[in-house]
Amino acid sequence: MAFLDALLGRAFGGAKEQSVLGIDIGSSSLKVVQLRKDKGKAVLETYGELALGPYAGSAIGQAAALSAEQIAETLRDLLREAKVTTKSCGVSIPFARSLLVLVELPYRKDPKEQQTVIELEARKYIPVPVSEAQIDWFVVPSAPKGPAAEAEREPKKIEVFLIAVHNDELALLQKAVTSAGLDPGFFEIEIFSTIRAVVEEPVSPVMVLDIGAATTKTYVVERGVVALSHSISTGSQDITRAIASSENLSLARAEVLKKEAGVGLTSSGGTTGSPEIVFSRIFASAHRVLVQYEAAHHMPVGKVVLTGGGGVTKELGAYAKKVFAIDVAVADPFSKCEAPAFMRPVLQEIGPEFAVAVGLALRKLAEL
Repeated sequence: MAFLDALLGRAFGGAKEQSVLGIDIGSSSLKVVQLRKDKGKAVLETYGELALGPYAGSAIGQAAALSAEQIAETLRDLLREAKVTTKSCGVSIPFARSLLVLVELPYRKDPKEQQTVIELEARKYIPVPVSEAQIDWFVVPSAPKGPAAEAEREPKKIEVFLIAVHNDELALLQKAVTSAGLDPGFFEIEIFSTIRAVVEEPVSPVMVLDIGAATTKTYVVERGVVALSHSISTGSQDITRAIASSENLSLARAEVLKKEAGVGLTSSGGTTGSPEIVFSRIFASAHRVLVQYEAAHHMPVGKVVLTGGGGVTKELGAYAKKVFAIDVAVADPFSKCEAPAFMRPVLQEIGPEFAVAVGLALRKLAEL
């Protein structure tokens, strides 16, 4: 399963350097994080972000679809601005450009027979000819059983997580990154990068709420494995637009206000319900996903982790706790690397935006 090995980090060769780079090509911005290994620890060397909107003639914070040439131009500018010194990198694949689906299939004791069943069934779920995509899968580990269930040694069904990425998407990313003069060691679907950077709980289910510009992604992670994924068609750009409309501001100013003033606040200290209305829609949809998971698996989700660009909105964690009524944390991916103490407040504040880039760099660093 070479493709899955590349996605999940079990194998991939390439030249080894002391410093590595994680590149997150998001819908509204491009982010990089450079780490190096020092005595077995990850050390932050540099990081940076550039909005994609201006390269597409739109506002900062708005989603933009760029060509490989435009992405390469943006990346070269960012590498120069962030003073990146390495060419060795891992690159994200957008969740929206990939297919991840959890299916239940008959169990077969013989591994070869089981593989045949999975590969035949996978064709039913892939919306393009198999020759046009990279397809892989893994079997989701079953939950530990109690003594009463020990007699049933072999399950009748297994859960299989299918993964597919269109060849055109991989070709676009490859062209963009190599045109910028970099050496991509692997491409990884952003969900796996995010989990590596922000999920600490090894056993209990955790929901990751990734608030991107165009969409919000929800993942339920159980025992380190994605047990459920869902996309919500509302993102942080909708919040920016709502602020701009209600406050009669430009999109650029509204984007700044969203991050600086927080949920329900204006720069003058007044109140506006527009951001809260959009956030409430996002959280209501995510809460339905959470309830769906708990009902299907008979297991409570113990924690919600907020990440993505929308996750940096002030007071969002406190607001989310009122909706979910369980433990809510704002992601702090930079806590997984060494950095000067004076930088910690800034890194903690911007951390949710850099979760994917940090996760990619951590995986690349582990390969050294």
